[in-house]
Amino acid sequence: MSRDVAPIVLFVYNRPYHTKRTIEALKDNTLAKDSELFIFSDAPKSEAGIDDVLAVREIIKEVDGFKKVTVVQRDTNWGLANSIVDGVTDIVNRYGKVIVVEDDMITAKCFLEYMNDSLDKYADAKNVFSISGFTYEDSDTIESTYFVCTVSAWGWATWADKWSLFSRDDQMLKKIIEDKSLWDDFNLDGVYDWVELCRLQLDKKIDSWAIFWYATIFLHKGLTLFPSKKLSSNIGRDGSGTHCGKTDNDDEPTCFDYKLTDDLYEKADIRSAVGRQVKNFIGKNYINPIFVKSKNSESPQVE
Repeated sequence: MSRDVAPIVLFVYNRPYHTKRTIEALKDNTLAKDSELFIFSDAPKSEAGIDDVLAVREIIKEVDGFKKVTVVQRDTNWGLANSIVDGVTDIVNRYGKVIVVEDDMITAKCFLEYMNDSLDKYADAKNVFSISGFTYEDSDTIESTYFVCTVSAWGWATWADKWSLFSRDDQMLKKIIEDKSLWDDFNLDGVYDWVELCRLQLDKKIDSWAIFWYATIFLHKGLTLFPSKKLSSNIGRDGSGTHCGKTDNDDEPTCFDYKLTDDLYEKADIRSAVGRQVKNFIGKNYINPIFVKSKNSESPQVE
């Protein structure tokens, strides 16, 4: 009996070098030949961006090495948030599950295997909302895989029933902002001010789909599975990304002998350790002023 492998959705825009590396890494995965790949290519915002978008579209024309490749080329500029929400919704509703990658992420050879193993194991777990291939810091002390009530958009997966709960209703963010008793938990015990991101989203200073996804998971008391070592990594931290700073970090994700946990709850010691990782990682890699741009400036895209 053949395995029911989840489809991959890849979102690309105007970065040929990053797109090529992302596709090469995915193609090198052990389950690539068994996986359907859907590539969503956004249109340029202006005439100035046409050349880079066309260069990316030339690359994705030639993609092979997967069970099937489908390219969706937008005729108008949707923006990252709208494109991701529409693409994920379309594919996950058709297939029941989905693996999501953007054009600045590289993956370890076992990334797809890990994702599919996890999607199979936790499909019926009502409190498991997403699977992350990324972790904030490689660790030899945290368990091989673990659950935390937070979210990562750097190589992730979910199921149709969980994604059906996703909402971009502003009232959800307002609920978190207005209930101060939620703030400490939502901010992962105060390590980063995600409540402020809710405010900035409501003020249209950022355009984020992920803050809504995190709020959805949080308010439903959901969990995300993380690996103790990176199986996906962001290569957009070279100054080409919108909300990340320019750093020397280009961590190559590598496979390890992971064991999927049977403990479907958040452990206090692991939550504390992850909090320290998040604080350290964000401090090194994010340009915080991007979140406070003027309303008169172009709203930055934030995952």
